[in-house]
Amino acid sequence: MSIVVTDIEGTTSDIAFVQRVLFPYARVHLPDFVRAHAGLPEVAPWLAMVADEIRVADDHLPAIIAALLSWIDADRKHTALKALQGQIWKRGFENGEFKAHVYDDAVRALQRWKSADVPVYVYSSGSVQAQRLYFKHTEHGDLSGMFHGHFDTTIGNKREADSYRAIAARLNVEPASITFYSDIGAELDAAQEAGWNTVQLVRGDTTPAPGHRQVASFDSLDQTV
Repeated sequence: MSIVVTDIEGTTSDIAFVQRVLFPYARVHLPDFVRAHAGLPEVAPWLAMVADEIRVADDHLPAIIAALLSWIDADRKHTALKALQGQIWKRGFENGEFKAHVYDDAVRALQRWKSADVPVYVYSSGSVQAQRLYFKHTEHGDLSGMFHGHFDTTIGNKREADSYRAIAARLNVEPASITFYSDIGAELDAAQEAGWNTVQLVRGDTTPAPGHRQVASFDSLDQTV
C-alpha cells in the first residue's frame, strides 16, 4: 500500500498566508490569551514547558509571554509555542476572521488520492490541533476529511531521520511505501535517510534540493503517489 505524507507551508499552502495572517494574529492575541487561560488544563502544561526552558516559575506570566513573543518573531518551531498558537487560531478560524490558503493543485491532488483510496497524512511543525483547524476552514471549504491523520513535532524534529522512522513505525508500514512532499530540502533529506520516497514542491523562490524529485505543482505528478 502506498501512503502520502505532506508538509503544509510552502507545499500544500502559501507560506505567506501563515507569515502575514496567522503569525501576526497569534502575536496580537497571545498576551491576553495566556493571562486569561493560564490555569486551563490544555494551556498550563505548555506554559510550564516554556517556564522550565527559560528557568522561571510556572506563574511568571510576563516572562513566559515575553519568551513566546520572541519565539514568534524568530519563527522558532517550539512545540509549546505551536500548541498555544493553534489554540489562539481556533477562535479566528471559527469566527470566520480568516480562511486558510490551499493551492488549487493541492486540492486536486487530495481529491485524486481520496478517489484512489490512498491514505494521506500531514507532518507539520504546527500542532495537530492547528493542522486540523487549518484544513477544516479553507478557502475551498472543509478539507479535513481528506486526511487519515496528523503528526507534529511531538513525534520529533522534522529535520531528523528518527522522526520519519517513528512515523513509519506508528503507521506500521515499510518506509519505502511512504512518499513525503515538502519544499524544504533538509526535511526531504531526513525522510530519504529514513527510507522514504521524496518529492520537493518547488514554488516561487523555493531553493531546489539535489537528490530529490522536483515538481512545480501537484499537477506535475504523473502517478497517483
